[in-house]
Amino acid sequence: MYTRRIFPVKGIIKWTRRHLFLFFILATIPVILFEIVGLKWLHVPWLPLGVLGTAVAFLVSFKNNASYDRLWEARKIWGGVVNTSRSWTIQVKDYITNQYAKHPISESELHKIHKELVHRHVAWLTALRYQLRKDKPWEMHLKSTKSNKEFRESHYLVCEDTIPIEDVIKDYISDAEYEELFAKGNQASQILGIQSRRLKELRAGGFIDDFRHMEMKNILVEFYTLQGKSERIKNFPYPRQYATMNYIFVWLFILMLPYGIMEEFESIGKDVIRDLAMHQSRTNWGHLIQEFIAKHFVWFSIPFSALLSWVFHTMEAIGENTENPFEGGPNDVPITDLSRSIEIDIRQLIDDTDIPQPYEWKNDIVM
Repeated sequence: MYTRRIFPVKGIIKWTRRHLFLFFILATIPVILFEIVGLKWLHVPWLPLGVLGTAVAFLVSFKNNASYDRLWEARKIWGGVVNTSRSWTIQVKDYITNQYAKHPISESELHKIHKELVHRHVAWLTALRYQLRKDKPWEMHLKSTKSNKEFRESHYLVCEDTIPIEDVIKDYISDAEYEELFAKGNQASQILGIQSRRLKELRAGGFIDDFRHMEMKNILVEFYTLQGKSERIKNFPYPRQYATMNYIFVWLFILMLPYGIMEEFESIGKDVIRDLAMHQSRTNWGHLIQEFIAKHFVWFSIPFSALLSWVFHTMEAIGENTENPFEGGPNDVPITDLSRSIEIDIRQLIDDTDIPQPYEWKNDIVM
């Protein structure tokens, strides 16, 4: 997915509003026990808590960097798919001719061959994106996958979730190829195999010479490489031992934070009272208000504690939601939109007709 406004303030607060409310509750409970119940011993020294916070910050940074690397690599792979698709189409258009044909055919028949190969490539794009959108067993247990599903159910719709691949791909391949394709496992790989077989037939008919045939085969090999790189990211998740322990450490810090920051605010209040005691005009209303605030200054630890907890948890959640760039989240790689853009581009290159329209934005999100 791709959003026009990446993580706007309103959107990110709405995205994390439940946890933000929880953090206020977690920060309020210790203050009530400390200030009202009178459990003054209920605090954690700031020094060990600060060390823990520093360690958690390093772990969150490590996870976010690794997750972003996965996202950026996925985007580079699909940038390669875009460029190689154009190269394939140009070769189909310029290399497959009557120049060396044993039995030359008409221009309209040549155009049908060009259209066949380009449409089959669109079928490969379709099969690949459907494979990348499938939920893996480990993804079904991730909170990021669950939150993304909840978000897209209410804000947008991923066509791979609702339209079967059989209904989409049948317009780009023949009936015989359709039967062959779904009789086997990896549809994307099978389509490239059919493309290779078709090139061999065209080579036998003299429509492609040896050099051009080799060049076009190299393009198919590049498609296999790009597909394999995409599958590597999809089929190998971010190591769960890192992600799980990072999640636990973040929550340990969040739970302990109010007990450490509370004492610090209590100390600030005592310092203010000490300074106020040095002034003589104790009947001044401003003085009395300041003294009242200072005595209850510990309550100001609640918003600060909730804010710090929100920052740490949100950074952890961003890394969690970034590690699977093909699952269909609002900030994942927009492979559906890229596939449609490629289709429009390459079909226009061969002067095809009935070219589909680009996907429309919905709630500032495109698939």
